[in-house]
Amino acid sequence: MSNPRPDGITPSQTVGPYFKYGLTPNGEYEWNDAFTSNLLTGDVSGERIRVEGTVYDGDGAVIPDCMLEIWQADSQGRFSDPQDARALPNSSFKGFGRCGTDKNGGYAFDTIKPGVVPDADGKPQAPHILLAVFARGMLLHLYTRIYFDDEAGNAADSTLALVPADRRATLIARRKAGPGNTYSFDVHLQGDNETVFFDV
Repeated sequence: MSNPRPDGITPSQTVGPYFKYGLTPNGEYEWNDAFTSNLLTGDVSGERIRVEGTVYDGDGAVIPDCMLEIWQADSQGRFSDPQDARALPNSSFKGFGRCGTDKNGGYAFDTIKPGVVPDADGKPQAPHILLAVFARGMLLHLYTRIYFDDEAGNAADSTLALVPADRRATLIARRKAGPGNTYSFDVHLQGDNETVFFDV
């Protein structure tokens, strides 16, 4: 009998319904520190920022047990990945973080503002952070991007240009007034303000 599925392909699994029970609380074991919401390292260069927000369901209720993962380039636009042929970053910055929402649906990541990254055609992409969302009741995790409202490069970004103009605001983090470099980015899983998610 032949195997109908090619070797090397991992089948997709549902995120729920036992999503919350399957996660180890952060800090429970030493290895949990590898998955942190604070990506900052002592030797990393660039503008230190905080990205924070709230995750909402389709009814507008907060989601207290959602998990978010981010992946991003450093301030020079390089990923901590051997597949990035432009050379590895010159710091211990990993560019990966994980954060669970609190009882009010809130989350926060402390990181650096990423640099410009070339797209598949070599054209510059505006600084952005890649975001994956995991939550109970979802069959698959969702992917989106976080752009920044104070970046001129947004106007020429090829991925952002694919999104209808009236929906782009769902991908833009807004810099908060006051001291500190804090950006606000809420995630809406459904509804009128649904965040744009990408099929990747």
